[in-house]
Amino acid sequence: MSINGWNFQNTYLGLPEIFYSNQKPALAPDPKMVIFNQGLAKDLGLDDGLLKSSPELFAGNILPTNARPVSQAYAGYQFGRFATLGDGRAVLLGEQITPNGQRFDIQLKGSGRTPYSRGGDGLASLSPMLREYIISEAMYALGIPTTRSLAVVLTGGEVVRETIFPGAVLTRVASSHIRIGTFNYAAAYGSTDDLTALADYTIRRHFPWLEGVKDKYLLFFREVARLQAELIAKWQLVGFIHGVMNTDNEAISGETIDYGPCAFMDTYDPNTVFSSIDTSGRYSYKNQPGIGAWNLARLAESILPLLHKNQEEAILMAEDEIKVYWDIFNENWLQGMRTKLGVTNKEEDDTSLVKELLDLMEHHKLDYTNTFRALSSVNLENPPLPGDGQWLKQWIARLGRQPISINEASEMIKAHNPALIPRNYFVEEALTVASKGDMGVMKDLLRALSEPFEESDKYTSVQEGWSCGYKTFCGT
Repeated sequence: MSINGWNFQNTYLGLPEIFYSNQKPALAPDPKMVIFNQGLAKDLGLDDGLLKSSPELFAGNILPTNARPVSQAYAGYQFGRFATLGDGRAVLLGEQITPNGQRFDIQLKGSGRTPYSRGGDGLASLSPMLREYIISEAMYALGIPTTRSLAVVLTGGEVVRETIFPGAVLTRVASSHIRIGTFNYAAAYGSTDDLTALADYTIRRHFPWLEGVKDKYLLFFREVARLQAELIAKWQLVGFIHGVMNTDNEAISGETIDYGPCAFMDTYDPNTVFSSIDTSGRYSYKNQPGIGAWNLARLAESILPLLHKNQEEAILMAEDEIKVYWDIFNENWLQGMRTKLGVTNKEEDDTSLVKELLDLMEHHKLDYTNTFRALSSVNLENPPLPGDGQWLKQWIARLGRQPISINEASEMIKAHNPALIPRNYFVEEALTVASKGDMGVMKDLLRALSEPFEESDKYTSVQEGWSCGYKTFCGT
């Protein structure tokens, strides 16, 4: 182990060489630390005090002990069309082994050209890197599986887009960066041996209990489907819209990855799209569960030779597992909604109760987060919802048919409905100020987001009409 606490391994490099290219990060002319995640550093077993003053390391100018930097190859179905991709501006330094034996990829994002840059410069600008930092850390605080952000540094260089921006590098931490798109790549360009090597490595890394088990590749697919179903249900429950659910942006580990054109809903509208390039609404809020199933079908196509020697039989096996994906998603979503409503038992009409509330929210253009949070008042005399109160009467009657009291249900609602989310207005405000060199607003926002179930007079407010037409962009 190095003096900084780095404890690197490089097991990914045991895969066939088609899956990566050796690639050192580009040298940054004048690196400066912008923000450093001391809590995450400690969890990783790193010396947070020493590393906080080491921007050159997080820019890629100095490499951790035993780092063997590579860029990973993968493909992806982008808006439904197959494309050859790879880390166009990212370098995997290696795998940090924590004091408790966990393994995490350490990746530099925005660190220069790679063999997969496809004509791009491989660079990133400051605001998108800080945006990923904010959203990923907010997701972590909400209990949603996610990659995390360890540091953002200014490189001292410039990035030319529609104008000139300061260059930056984000250090991303992930259980791994193996994607559905990695398997798409193996199926398109590798041999069956390459595909098998990738599947076996992924099983060893993420599902070790499957090693040596009969039908392990089918069970591997089942586990991936379960993780995706659980993850997307969590997105839906908090009103999170990923924005670009291409197969290259879907991690096998079940972590949320690649925070590009993502955002949280304010006004509830199932057709909400924030991505500037999603003109058809393919990746809208309401479509995310279906896209999860579609992406799993693309994974199944890629691993058909491993599922069964007979392709028709392999297809039937995969189709059955995708049906199970829908069962798991629906179960997790409904149970999550019950919890958000303070309900502990199950009744047949619960789905209708939830959908009637969502219809009411959509009709009256209500704020998604604040509406659920307001239900904790459980008050018919001062109802938190417009209308004739019929839904509220049904819901309160429903609360009366369970073993906990109304007060206990109220506390349950507070504990499972965030009081604040990274609202678009506050995120953009923090990024605007940070781009001028003042990190105070962003740090205040991050402190609030680290305790999302605590009330905040400032960050729970809604800027009326602000998110109407709000667009986010790829490029993070």
